[in-house]
Amino acid sequence: MRTIRSAFAFTAIAITIIGCGQSEPAKTGDGIEAVRAKLSPEERAAVEAQEWCAVSADERLGSMGPPIKIELKGQSVFLCCNSCKRKAEADPEKVLAKVAELKAKVSSQREPKK
Repeated sequence: MRTIRSAFAFTAIAITIIGCGQSEPAKTGDGIEAVRAKLSPEERAAVEAQEWCAVSADERLGSMGPPIKIELKGQSVFLCCNSCKRKAEADPEKVLAKVAELKAKVSSQREPKK
């Protein structure tokens, strides 16, 4: 019984530490910027145009480590982590609609106010 409890505790700790694929999420703006700085200029521009994960829309791209790039129906989509990949592939239409929504929102926030 003690072995089972120890194994359960170890598993719970491992899941907490590993999270969505990174041991130390970069939740702060500086941490996210540091992760994004490692991307190519083209990928960084695409990530900044989308800003948020297309599946877990409350996660900024780069907050869980380097964003994951996938192709859905010929369009590049960025995700916060590998855990979102299967969900994105299961419903590409919904994810592509979300990407369009995110890009429109980011674009409107960056336009100068008149």
